[in-house]
Amino acid sequence: MESEKEKATREFYERLKVELDISNTWPAEYLYKFIVPTENDNVIRVEEAFDCMGAVIKTTKSKTGKFTSISVDVTMKDAQEIIDKYIEVSTIKGIISL
Repeated sequence: MESEKEKATREFYERLKVELDISNTWPAEYLYKFIVPTENDNVIRVEEAFDCMGAVIKTTKSKTGKFTSISVDVTMKDAQEIIDKYIEVSTIKGIISL
């Protein structure tokens, strides 16, 4: 049986898929925004998740250097591909998806 957190996450992605399908014609440009702790290889792991997809990736470190914001502009084939990518990068420790 799924936990409350798992249920909330599943429901969030279901709502996101519906919203994406309503507001887009596929394929479509999509802008991902993430914040990650600058430590370890977090930024590299996000960049590698979008490798060979023609993504335009911009990174900006916070004033203190503890965090890095990452914007990824990429063409995605459908809403499920967008959600799959969110799920893939969610394994990066400390990542926040905006």
